Amino acid sequence: MDRIIRSRETLTSKERIARTFAFEEVDRVALGYDTNPIAHQNLCKVLNLDPKDRFTFLKHIGVDHTGARIPYIGPKIYADIPDRSRNTEFGAITKYVKNPYGGYWDYCDFPLLDVDDEVIYNYPYPDPDDFDYEACKQNVDYLCEQGFAIHVGGPGLGDILNTTGMIMGVEQALINICTEHEPTIHTIDKRLDLQLKRTERILEINKGKIDFMWLGEDLGTQHTPMISMDLYRKVLKPRHQKFIDLAKAYGLPVIIHTCGSSSWVYEEFISMGMNGVDTLQPEAANMSPSYLVDHFGGRLVFRGSISTAGPLAYGTKEETEKICKETLEIMSKYRGYIFAPTHEIQDNTPPENTIAMYNTAHSFR
Repeated sequence: MDRIIRSRETLTSKERIARTFAFEEVDRVALGYDTNPIAHQNLCKVLNLDPKDRFTFLKHIGVDHTGARIPYIGPKIYADIPDRSRNTEFGAITKYVKNPYGGYWDYCDFPLLDVDDEVIYNYPYPDPDDFDYEACKQNVDYLCEQGFAIHVGGPGLGDILNTTGMIMGVEQALINICTEHEPTIHTIDKRLDLQLKRTERILEINKGKIDFMWLGEDLGTQHTPMISMDLYRKVLKPRHQKFIDLAKAYGLPVIIHTCGSSSWVYEEFISMGMNGVDTLQPEAANMSPSYLVDHFGGRLVFRGSISTAGPLAYGTKEETEKICKETLEIMSKYRGYIFAPTHEIQDNTPPENTIAMYNTAHSFR
């Protein structure tokens, strides 16, 4: 099968996403899509679609939500480095590492590793004025015309541990956060303040058009929490709460990206007003679909659970269909499920398996 087969639909994407967050019946499961560039190109080649025409592609496979984009138009803050790529928002440095299936941009040359406290304290970030809000509004208007549900943010919004590790190295970031190292906490708050102010302006200029907020925070290894509950409550929680409160002020549900074994903090999320959780790697401890539904079903919306390290990447089309159907049957018990991969679909994934994945979702009732 080299095409997407869609059944009759009676809801718009906005209606489908709204009902999903309300745990109400939908015509078919809501769909999300995350992929590496090369995996996306491989899939588009099989589907005979232009990989650069992302919105036509998303509509073709039936994806229900996409993000409000906002271009950076401010001054150049971070110096270019030969053979490296640099993030414009927080200066993380990546290098391209090839593998047998393609390649990956991996973090390296951490700008805040082994530097003086003064360098950490004074590390620069953009100003909220350094972004093109009018272009963002035009983008959102276009997405509304195209029928998409729209999220603001993504896995990097409100993120503390992961992003700090990208510019400081994971080990040093964890040490400094655990010890509440003042320059590190200062640079975290400065970055989050930028994100909070920018997000508020995006919500205000697009009032009534955004459907949910998407936050991020990697909180678990494959087996255990990355930090203690005490540390989460003391350092991370009050900062995450600011974003949740902002979303609620605009009447929006909130979902958070949580890699690894992260269900240990989900009760805390619920008490904070979080509405959903994303990624949901089924191989990680206490993250199987059955565990999540038994403990949090009907209280948290689930997005993900289709492993990018399982049959999707290493199995047959039939094995992919089987695991997708089993996951759909479990996750749909309380409704409130957005069918999506656990992370970006990787370069070694056969396009036929990805097509089987989405066709299984379209046929599930």
